[in-house]
Amino acid sequence: MRIEHIALFVNNLEAARDFFVKYFGGRSNDGYHNEKTDFRSYFISFDDGARLEIMNKPDLPDEDKSMERTGLSHIAFSVGSKERVDELTELLHADGYSVVRGPRTTGDGYYESCIAAIEGNLIEITI
Repeated sequence: MRIEHIALFVNNLEAARDFFVKYFGGRSNDGYHNEKTDFRSYFISFDDGARLEIMNKPDLPDEDKSMERTGLSHIAFSVGSKERVDELTELLHADGYSVVRGPRTTGDGYYESCIAAIEGNLIEITI
């Protein structure tokens, strides 16, 4: 069994698509639009087969995205090396994204950083 995809509602669908394509090498489909409900989405596919669905629908509440809460905490991307974690973290920081943690080695041995990225959603970058 495997997770088929993870879905994330966002306010700015195009910016979210561009983020995952630019920084994580995702490939986007052409998108979907339900004209009755004004629901829109893109599927972003990654090299290992993982997929992320980013979605938008008018007038959704934008709830608090604090780090410690119930629900989805973060999405983690494995980038292959400690050096790549450092490089991507620095690039994201230089491009204006907030580094929440790291890069660092955690108590359970992961080397990672955590970025507050698309609309405050947390993205973890790890080896």
